[in-house]
Amino acid sequence: MAEITTKMIQELREKTSAGMMDCKKALMENDGDIQAAADWLRQKGIVKAASKAGRVAASGLVTVVKCDDMGCVVELNAETDFVAKNEMFQKLVSGVANKALELSGDFDATMAAVKDDIAATIATIGENMNLRRIATVKGDKIFTYIHNALVPGMGQIGVVVAINGTDAKIDEIGSKIAMHIAANKPEFMTVADVDPVAVEREKKVFIESGATAGKPENIVEKMVEGRLKKYYGESVLEEQPFVMDPSKTVKEVISEANGKLSGFAYFVLGEGIEKREDNLADEVAKMLD
Repeated sequence: MAEITTKMIQELREKTSAGMMDCKKALMENDGDIQAAADWLRQKGIVKAASKAGRVAASGLVTVVKCDDMGCVVELNAETDFVAKNEMFQKLVSGVANKALELSGDFDATMAAVKDDIAATIATIGENMNLRRIATVKGDKIFTYIHNALVPGMGQIGVVVAINGTDAKIDEIGSKIAMHIAANKPEFMTVADVDPVAVEREKKVFIESGATAGKPENIVEKMVEGRLKKYYGESVLEEQPFVMDPSKTVKEVISEANGKLSGFAYFVLGEGIEKREDNLADEVAKMLD
């Protein structure tokens, strides 16, 4: 077998834009023949996938899967809404999620296991795709919810929540808690989980708003306490008024079912991804310059 040199790998990379490890593997599979290796990469769909890697993928699907004591939420992005309706893409999303669950949510291990499947799907469908993120929770009972489901288990918002306890009452409220999370999007599970920096920032914003101006110190303290209570009620899951019975907090509802929150995670499809807005007139003008 021919010796695979760094120069050969670099040459193949410049020829195909494929990743370094993919180039090395292609050369090894083809006894160092660069043209044969390039053809091999094309056959595997890797070259086509590499050529699309710079395109923004902000659509796609969020999915949830679970086993006895673990729940997993996964976001796999594509470029357009149309791909989410493609059965091949949906099958890919399902396979990636199940692999993520099998690997306990390890992102790098999951990516290594599914990258060839993603590349092959990119080559077939013709859009860039990206495994964006994975989150897992563990507990005695796992509940899931998908909002705006396109197909069962896949949609635009995916939630997993874990509740510890064995009481049958937990089964009655678990899915409702998951729906509550989708509707209220809490940042933290408990007050103890809140970042102290966020608390101090909230205090500062409130005081600098002028709401406490001219008030005695003891009154200011009570006002700040009230503001923080409101903040916790908005951002902390346990402290939020339960969406189906606002007279109780989520913590109270779960406690009445003899349960205790163990963890939660949710993804909103494309959240935080900056979509590029292309201007067709500008693009044409550039071509004519």
